[in-house]
Parts: sequence; C-alpha cells; structure tokens
Amino acid sequence: MEIVQYPHPTLRYKSKPITRVDRGLREIVKNMFSLMYEAKGIGLAANQVDLPLQLFVVNTKSDPVEGEERVFINPVITKPKGSHEAEEGCLSIIGVNAMVVRPEQIHISAYDLDGNEISETVDGLLAKAIQHETDHLEGVLFIDRISESSRKQVDIELEDFEIDFKSRRETGSIPDDQTIMKRLSEIEAKYCS
Repeated sequence: MEIVQYPHPTLRYKSKPITRVDRGLREIVKNMFSLMYEAKGIGLAANQVDLPLQLFVVNTKSDPVEGEERVFINPVITKPKGSHEAEEGCLSIIGVNAMVVRPEQIHISAYDLDGNEISETVDGLLAKAIQHETDHLEGVLFIDRISESSRKQVDIELEDFEIDFKSRRETGSIPDDQTIMKRLSEIEAKYCS
C-alpha cells in the first residue's frame, strides 16, 4: 500500500459505502495510519491509497502517542456554520499548498471500525480535516476549492505531477485506467455489497 499522487484516477473516483468490516479492512486502517504518520499528515482517505471505500483516518496531532486516532466510515457532513479560510495541502499533492474557504463548524455522522455510530459537532482543525477527507471520498481535491488566481499559481506544480504520472504510466509502474477500474470494482464487491 502506498499513497497515490495526483493525477491518479482513483483520486477522482467516487467511493462506495462500506457494508462489511473484517480483519482485512482493519489491516487497511492500520496501514493507512502508518502511511499518514510517515508522511507527517493529519488525515488520509481510502482514495489516497487506491481504494474505492468511504473511509478515512484522522489524527490532528499526527502522532500515534499524543493524538487521538479516529476512523470514519461512511461519513456524512451536515449543518455547516460559519466560514473560515486556511492554508491546506494534501499527501497526494505533496508540496502544493493554497488557501481554502470551508465552513468553520460542521456536524459529522459516520461509523467507527467497531460499528459504533459517530454523531458530533466539530470545529477547528478537526472540522477542516474531516471536510478535506470527505471531499476525497467524493473525488474532490482541495485544488478544486481554491480561487482561480490561486489555481493559476499552482498549475505549474500540478503540471510536474502530471508529467511524472505520464512517465510512470509509460514505464508500466502505474496501470492503465481500465485495469485500475477493474481492481476497484473487485474491492467494492468485497466491502460494499
């Protein structure tokens, strides 16, 4: 398992709700936390590790000892309040940062790995992380939410990602879209049916 980089097709894939939690999914979550900490991130969505599942992990301290590890399955965001602008980055677009406006407070409904319902109102960094990761599950990247002038500023950096992706695909280290979609469908059949 690895964190895929922009413009990998799975980053634009709309994830499916999870209907089954098993040992394999628990291992996926464990590996996602490890990758997130290694990359010094505070959140990681399943799309970012090439999985089509409505699942993300968060630890706003980015430290397994200090922070609280949170797992969100099938998240739904409601009751947005206020507005807050802050700089965001992404583990799938390393080194690209821009200002993003998001609601300051949200209500999150989801499930944890044990099937317990999560229903809480959050704000601050946790709210920002939850919104960023939930966007991933919809195939939306933070660069889709930035101003036109900010987008022009990051386009050159994004072009470098696109060139690298094309090169890796030509060498066979990234499969073609059809192969990726077939594999995503197989994973969905296991966890989402």
